[in-house]
Amino acid sequence: MIRIKRVYEKAEKGDGFRVLIDRLWPRGLRKDEAKIDLWAKEIAPSDALRKWFAHDPGKWAAFRKRYARELGGKPEQLAVLRARAKGGDVTLLYGAKEERFNNAVALREYLQAKG
Repeated sequence: MIRIKRVYEKAEKGDGFRVLIDRLWPRGLRKDEAKIDLWAKEIAPSDALRKWFAHDPGKWAAFRKRYARELGGKPEQLAVLRARAKGGDVTLLYGAKEERFNNAVALREYLQAKG
């Protein structure tokens, strides 16, 4: 199962393998507090895409398509997440305040659609 959680929320046993999928480290969070198993910044949206999107709900559909194109060029990194998800729970961690329109939501949709 692939879950989504804001990185600032407390780590829980049920989180399983915790993966930060932001390119930038979350502000004000110490690495020892984050309880992150993997920082997968290489599969985060590019800086240009992240800045263009800016969590604007009006750009959500276009963001998901553009991000999917970027993810299409990273099969090795995505294979790691898929393998972990087959073996147990994976929690994709994000830093944005926006809960519905962020890269973790788009990445989970992508992984589930591509099986």
